[in-house]
Amino acid sequence: MQPFIIAIVTLLVGLALGALLGYAYFHHRSKVLLESAEKQAERILAEAETRAKESLVQARDEALQLRNEAEREAKQRERELRQEENRLQRRRASLDERFEQLDKRERRLSQRQSALDKRASQVAQMEKERLAEVQRVANMSQEEAREILLKTVEQEARQDMARVIREVEAETREEAERRARKIVTLAVQRIASDQVSEISVSTVPLPSDDMKGRIIGRQGRNIRALENATGVDLVVDDTPEAVLLSCFDPVRREVARVALNKLILDGRIHPARIEQVVAKARNEVDQIIREEGEQAALEAGVPGLRPEIIKLLGRLKFRTSYGQNQLAHSVETAHLAGIMAAELGANVQIAKAGALLHDLGKAVDHEVEGPHALIGADLAKRHGLPPAVVNCIAAHHGEAEAESLEAIIVEAADAISGARPGARRESLDTYVKRIKALEEVADSFDGVDESYAIQAGREIRIIVKPDEIDDLAAIQLSKDIAKSVEDNLQYPGQIKVTVIRETRAVDFAK
Repeated sequence: MQPFIIAIVTLLVGLALGALLGYAYFHHRSKVLLESAEKQAERILAEAETRAKESLVQARDEALQLRNEAEREAKQRERELRQEENRLQRRRASLDERFEQLDKRERRLSQRQSALDKRASQVAQMEKERLAEVQRVANMSQEEAREILLKTVEQEARQDMARVIREVEAETREEAERRARKIVTLAVQRIASDQVSEISVSTVPLPSDDMKGRIIGRQGRNIRALENATGVDLVVDDTPEAVLLSCFDPVRREVARVALNKLILDGRIHPARIEQVVAKARNEVDQIIREEGEQAALEAGVPGLRPEIIKLLGRLKFRTSYGQNQLAHSVETAHLAGIMAAELGANVQIAKAGALLHDLGKAVDHEVEGPHALIGADLAKRHGLPPAVVNCIAAHHGEAEAESLEAIIVEAADAISGARPGARRESLDTYVKRIKALEEVADSFDGVDESYAIQAGREIRIIVKPDEIDDLAAIQLSKDIAKSVEDNLQYPGQIKVTVIRETRAVDFAK
């Protein structure tokens, strides 16, 4: 037990000694560290003081430099402000001088305005006095004078307006006539057809007057048989060596002519022979009609027509109008219409077809009542022709409204073909009636003093009463008369309407 205690005591004493030694070591170590720290702190403080002094010296140098730069900038800014102030002072002086000049000018303008106002009041007073004097001298009020002045101004305005209208119409007419003349001249030049002047054949020459008796036959049986077979009246009169054929149907008249020529050449004239010859003549004429119709369609450049249309077209070979052969007229019209349509950019085929068939109604107008234009349009529609072609046929004499440019071209081509020199002949009675009707239409208008149809009815000149018709009304009167002529008269080509207004002032020297 005792050794155990001794060991414990020894252990405790060793621990105490170890603790004392550790304390002494740590105390010494702490003191050494403290001294080292104090020395390091003193060194750091010394370095800090040195750096602070250097920074202070540098800061002072920089502050001094900044102050010098600020002083230089301030001096520069001061110089600039001084210069700007000098400029402002000079500008202010200039503005003051200008304001002074403006004030002077305004004073002068005020004086002038006062003078003008004074002068205006004087002028107004003089105008009042002048008006009063004019009213006293003219013995009329201001309203009456104003009315007269307005009438004078209105009349002058109407005259100026009429002059402008005349100038515009003249320019437009000149340009239109130039272009139309070019197109028509080109078309006519390219056609250059012969002048047509023929009439329907109604006279059959005989070798001798003895043949008249053989044509009449015993108790007139031969002539009756011929008339019954052909539907044509034979006129056997005192005309030497000739027999006249009378019939409203040109095809029947042609059949009778062909048959009678065959009978005269054959010499055997009796009722049975007449029937045979007439039948052959009818077949020959039908063949001629078909061939002529086909040739006309081929020549005009209108293919694809139905046989019925071809046959009706060929019948125009034996129809004339004022001595102009209708089939030749139709072909010529087709050529003219085709050329004009090509120049104007219209449908050439429609224009050619409408022009070729425009007188189709004349082939049957002796069988159907009504204008030949409408009859032909109905036939064309019935046989399936295009509506544009039907309208060209119906509108070429104004019985229907033209619905296309081609219809107008066909109407113009028809007028050109029928109105050109030598194309048609007209009897004296018909010519006199047409001229008289033309003058009567012009005389029916108010204000017309005299009217004269000149140039074979191609122009009518109207002299108007100047106190009833002024310049503007004269222009309108020419348009109204032209419209009335178009609506009421039938004529080839066109008619120029010229209205003449003349004012004469007459006085005598005594």
